[in-house]
Amino acid sequence: MKKIRMGVIGCGGIANSSHSQGLVQLKEIMTVTATCDRNLDRAEHMAQLVGASKAVTDYRDMLDDVDALLIALPHDLHYEVGLACLKAGKHVLMEKPLANTEDECAELIRTAEAMNRVLMTAYPVPFWPVIEKMKELIDSKAYGDIFQLSIWTEQLTLAEPGHWSSSAKRLGGGQFFSHGCHYVDLMLRILGNPVKGVHMGTNLGTPWMEKEGTSNVTLEFENGVLGYHFGTWGARGSRLGYSIHAHCTEGMLEMHLGEGKLYAHSNMKQEHGDLETGSTCKMLMEIEEPGKMTQHETRNFIECITSGKRPIVDGPRSIQGLRVIWRLYEAEQNNAIADLRGLGLDEEWDNPALRTSFQLT
Repeated sequence: MKKIRMGVIGCGGIANSSHSQGLVQLKEIMTVTATCDRNLDRAEHMAQLVGASKAVTDYRDMLDDVDALLIALPHDLHYEVGLACLKAGKHVLMEKPLANTEDECAELIRTAEAMNRVLMTAYPVPFWPVIEKMKELIDSKAYGDIFQLSIWTEQLTLAEPGHWSSSAKRLGGGQFFSHGCHYVDLMLRILGNPVKGVHMGTNLGTPWMEKEGTSNVTLEFENGVLGYHFGTWGARGSRLGYSIHAHCTEGMLEMHLGEGKLYAHSNMKQEHGDLETGSTCKMLMEIEEPGKMTQHETRNFIECITSGKRPIVDGPRSIQGLRVIWRLYEAEQNNAIADLRGLGLDEEWDNPALRTSFQLT
């Protein structure tokens, strides 16, 4: 099988720390032929990490050398660069989010469809083997019916003065839009179609952020299950780190990324006003290399190019998850509960009734 020639546009921290190792691990199905960054030193450093022979400062100078591109640029550049690459006939793996506005997302999706090219958002979490195992156990009701899925992502993400990630306009919102999009997608993937929800955010503790640096979101789904995500870029300490708890009627599944393990907790003792919380614990799976584990998402992207399969995080499903966030932001501004009906991942995305009216302020 002919190897896919991959290029990387944007060689900052996301590409270096999150993607470089994963790209190298896939050398049997792809080869990185070119890298691009406006800072040539960064492009050349990335090229050395992934074994690329070409490093440039203008992405247009690499288009003849690649079949597909990983775009890891500031969010406000996703649309312009992604559109140009799709129109040039290249497959695109877009770092999250797909784009900053609904109109931009829609044009990227339609262009990919017109050019018959794969457009995929780089959400690594659903491809992690530990998440696949967790979803399998939930779907099979191995521990009964799920009634609550809780996700915590606690980190300290400091932005230097003037950095693009502190700008609400360039980021497309705040911590919820930039990072919470991973976990809205995951909740929809595991729990199904949402019906309503609320979001509250603050930049207390993260004064470098124009919009929220700390976010709390609660969603209700058609099946009555609740989903919750707490995310912060202002943590100065953490016990939970990156953790997911799936409460089911016969036990609780816990994924603790920091420990690199998946646990099952069961046989909880009944509480009689004494705050009893004892239960038995069994380790179900150990994660071999905790972290972003981007090799799994990139492998899926390459396989979709070669097989013609639809990515599970393609453009239509990406825009549905982002619409959830836009509706929650709008409801937050209006002190209301957001109506999320119609925003399931398998709903028809190109429906005028689903368009949001949210405007970033």
